[in-house]
Amino acid sequence: MKTLAILVGGGPAPGINAVIAAATIEARNHGARVLGCYDGFKWLVEGDTDHVTELTINDLTRIHFDGGSIIRTSRTNPSGTPEGVARVAETLKRLGVDHLITIGGDDTAYSASRVAKALPGLTVAHVPKTIDNDLPLPSDIVTFGFTTACNFGKDLVRNLMQDAATTERWFFVTVMGRRAGHLALGIGGAAGATLTVIAEEFSEAKISVDRIADILEGAIIKRRVQGREQGVALLSEGLAEKLDLETLGPVERDAYGNLRLAELDLGRVLKDRVAASLKARRIGVTIVAKDLGYELRCAPPGAHDIQYCRSLGYWATRFLLEGGSNAMVTIQAGRLVPVPFGLMLDPKTGKVRVRYVDVDSEMYQTLWAYMVRLKPEDFDRADTRAALAKAGHLSEAEFVHRFGPLVGRG
Repeated sequence: MKTLAILVGGGPAPGINAVIAAATIEARNHGARVLGCYDGFKWLVEGDTDHVTELTINDLTRIHFDGGSIIRTSRTNPSGTPEGVARVAETLKRLGVDHLITIGGDDTAYSASRVAKALPGLTVAHVPKTIDNDLPLPSDIVTFGFTTACNFGKDLVRNLMQDAATTERWFFVTVMGRRAGHLALGIGGAAGATLTVIAEEFSEAKISVDRIADILEGAIIKRRVQGREQGVALLSEGLAEKLDLETLGPVERDAYGNLRLAELDLGRVLKDRVAASLKARRIGVTIVAKDLGYELRCAPPGAHDIQYCRSLGYWATRFLLEGGSNAMVTIQAGRLVPVPFGLMLDPKTGKVRVRYVDVDSEMYQTLWAYMVRLKPEDFDRADTRAALAKAGHLSEAEFVHRFGPLVGRG
């Protein structure tokens, strides 16, 4: 009897249980034994064979409706040392594992590729999971969980927009997305938020906190010209990757060396800077900083993600049982398209490539057109420029000097 092991790495995402259920059912229907490895690589890297559970069809037939992961998850990184990868391989060997399905994002995919090399005879398939939507897939193929997270996040932001209008205040909402701004942009576009700021807007390797603060302050001033003292600004968490972090205090890193951006409190930092700047010119504004991300990760998956994830789990198992290995399983145009691990890696870094938002695309330009923020045309018309300067309690010359550089008009 062949044995299939399944594990989940990284943060939760809607649809994990649907992958686990579909993969298990298909393997069981082909006479294979299925093991669920608790907490990702956490116990395998310690040589522990006790933290596994046998998965059966009867136990899993309805879990595709549920958020979270029945075998939990962790960010344990076995690829940090050669010994870690070797220990995972040895533990899987002692468990009698012939096939391995890993469910996760870029870090889990990288670890899976290393384990595949370390254990001859082990076949490995990776299922791309992340609400960040940043794995190297074709632009029209989303990672599972992203669609549900956008829809759930849209409702939360809509509530904040109503609160902002009711109480005449601003919300600065930091949205998860370690490197790419897909989630912030997806939620902001769906909700019709006042503006969304993502790291991909900036071509520079490093940007200042003041530059982002000026973008937000400029949006507040523009809204005042429109007669509105409220709004909701979404901020991609990935902005912090481009900031000079030494000015913001110490930030911890996870097991893969990634900054724990959720602990940075980017929204609060920007709130304090913008509020202080406006107050110095006697402009009163109430700003509330919020974080959005953990609320999205274990939401029950929507219909799209349920069906998508069941298909991914089914074909991941079929791919392995039919002799495939060392690839990320994707569904493109309704068909199975395995992406070899080697094609996922960036030759410069050796890590899995990141898919960023294409700010030159028509999709992004549409979202940009509906954002309320300072744009080049605001500086080209004398009457508009004068109204903005007045709303910001600045002279025209001061306004252009302060905010013009944001749009190439300074």
